[in-house]
Amino acid sequence: MVEMIPPAFLFFAAAVIVPFLPMMLRPFLLIAVPILSGLIVWSLPEGMLWQVGFFGFELELMRVDALSRIFALIFSLAAFLGNLYAWHVRDTVQQVAALLYAGAAIGAVFAGDLITLFFYWEGTAIASVFLIWARRTEGAYHTGLRYLIIQIASGVILLAGAVLWHAETGSITFERMTLGSPATYLIFFSFGMKCAFPLLHNWLQDAYPAATVTGTVILSAFTTKLAVYALARGFAGTEVLIYIGALMTLFPIFYAVIENDLRRVLAYSLNNQLGFMVVGIGIGTELALNGTAAHAFAHILYKALLFMSVGAVLFRTGTAKGSELGGLYKTMPLTMIFCVVGAASISAFPLFSGFVTKSLILSASAKEHYNYIWAILLFASAGVFHHSGIKIPYFAFFAHDSGKRPKEAPVHMLLAMGITAFLCVAIGVYPEPLYALLPYEVKYESYTTTHVITQLQLLFFSALAFTVLMRTGIYPPELKSVNLDFDWSYRRAGRAVLGYFHAVAGLSGAYFTALVGGWIGRVYDRFHHSTGPEGRLAQSWPTGAMVLWIAILLGVTMAVNFLN
Repeated sequence: MVEMIPPAFLFFAAAVIVPFLPMMLRPFLLIAVPILSGLIVWSLPEGMLWQVGFFGFELELMRVDALSRIFALIFSLAAFLGNLYAWHVRDTVQQVAALLYAGAAIGAVFAGDLITLFFYWEGTAIASVFLIWARRTEGAYHTGLRYLIIQIASGVILLAGAVLWHAETGSITFERMTLGSPATYLIFFSFGMKCAFPLLHNWLQDAYPAATVTGTVILSAFTTKLAVYALARGFAGTEVLIYIGALMTLFPIFYAVIENDLRRVLAYSLNNQLGFMVVGIGIGTELALNGTAAHAFAHILYKALLFMSVGAVLFRTGTAKGSELGGLYKTMPLTMIFCVVGAASISAFPLFSGFVTKSLILSASAKEHYNYIWAILLFASAGVFHHSGIKIPYFAFFAHDSGKRPKEAPVHMLLAMGITAFLCVAIGVYPEPLYALLPYEVKYESYTTTHVITQLQLLFFSALAFTVLMRTGIYPPELKSVNLDFDWSYRRAGRAVLGYFHAVAGLSGAYFTALVGGWIGRVYDRFHHSTGPEGRLAQSWPTGAMVLWIAILLGVTMAVNFLN
């Protein structure tokens, strides 16, 4: 039965077929597979549906429940929208990588054991890096290597944790864990690397803007949200996640404000939004986990929409630098409208998707009396509106007239953006269908008078602050610059430290070589002095002396044999 086929296998099969298809037929397969996957995921019954033996282990390839279903559905939808947006791409590498990447992500959310999770975990890393390398520049090559090292390292740490977990418990089942053992700490750290925890986050801002126009859209959907799913599955209710998530919502705001590359601004914004989800996982109540799942669903859509709109600008103008853009609303009005919809959604305007999903997490934090965390999330919400809700559309389309008059985005890009924008509005206006997909029963009303007024006040005062800062010249201008982040510690400082130790090791090695070489040379000279052609042992010895030495050696040999 087709509904019992793991949806990931559909993507893998299509990835094998695509290179042999005529180029004009490939886009049809690329959008048909996610549609079929979504239909299968929708119809799957709950339970353990597919198990296989593997070196004495029972691998659970298809564990279906409400949590895995909602993530598999949004991953299928994201794959459809991303491939529709990339309809014009005629690059086999990108087409195959997009299929394998989406398939591995969907396979991972259905994994019922840690070994299966590991294989899919590494699959997402290997497949996704080709979306960066497909740009085919030297910078993209080096960025891809850094990205791959971090992603593969995350998988290796996960495998080490799985081995220790099996040694501790005798099980490889992927289930809720409690921090307190080396195994759980390793697994937690692995998930944190992929979720871009603070100080582990720079691969995100490094890699996503370095990918192709379409590759960035696809990258934004899977890797980090897979990590959110894994944390929700394995570490729901782990309190330290509340504080990690709160920090994640804060620090990207300041980097996003001073960043000139609009795709990097969106990458920092992505990090900020992940923080809301991590806080929800840390709180761990039904309301909070519902909020995490709902916000992940909505976030994939509006973040993809923002990356699509900025990607369309990059596609038409050749740049995504805020300092080089402006005035594009004149010739790209539809792209501008879709960008504003994405900006309103991420800013949680009423009637847009972020409003009805982010509020679940805020309400959960208030309900559990995490008052300081609630205040931080409220401040972070204002910051999001500042840099993604205003800065992105303002500097791309309105700030000043750059003189550029590009064509509107291609029809297929507009269609992908239009569908995504419609979903962002539809979820915001009528959230009940999304709420029905959440892991737990939802008894929540988003559109209360208090909530609407509070959110509007927050947004309007944030807009006022932006206006005042711009009018007074205090707001950081868009400059061609490089902003230092924690990756400086290993891309610059780390290399300098390694270079220093390499130089010290080289000098030490040279000194040691000279010292040992001199000692060996002296020993050799003395040995040569005795045994060389002019040495004492090379001189002619009397016959009697030779016979005496032979007798001595014979006597020693007999004594040894006698003692044995």
